[in-house]
Amino acid sequence: MKASEQTYQQIERALRKAASKFVNDTDNLPLTDLYIQVKQDGGELRIYNDDDEELTRCVVEEWIDNHDEDFYTQVQPILSKAIAQAREVTEHVAILKPYSYVLIGEKHETLAELYLVDDDTLIVSEELMAGLDEDLDAFWKQLVEKTGDTDRHD
Repeated sequence: MKASEQTYQQIERALRKAASKFVNDTDNLPLTDLYIQVKQDGGELRIYNDDDEELTRCVVEEWIDNHDEDFYTQVQPILSKAIAQAREVTEHVAILKPYSYVLIGEKHETLAELYLVDDDTLIVSEELMAGLDEDLDAFWKQLVEKTGDTDRHD
């Protein structure tokens, strides 16, 4: 599934609105994650806190009446990319770090962790890691050919 620039803008607006719900009081930061729920039939995107309080909602027009069986798998990279693109907002929400952006299903069950915000930790997406083994093997082979060292240490 591809997403238009309009879709990314709609998601970013929702992320900004959710972030604005938290007052920047450094002495009393809440402890919560942000839960994103998408509704396949109506294209609705909702963002909740840990207490299942709705922070915001919007309709993503491209997702209205989407009946793909793997819809939730397809929206994960779109949501992750939107969160990363809005980094100036998503990584500076006035809540206690670490916190996560989590995709949840209709019954609020966790489907995927989309993005982790922490000062010291970075979660790399599977999409970024795809093909890493092959790249490392090719690099090793090229290195061995240049040095002539065939004693590989696994």
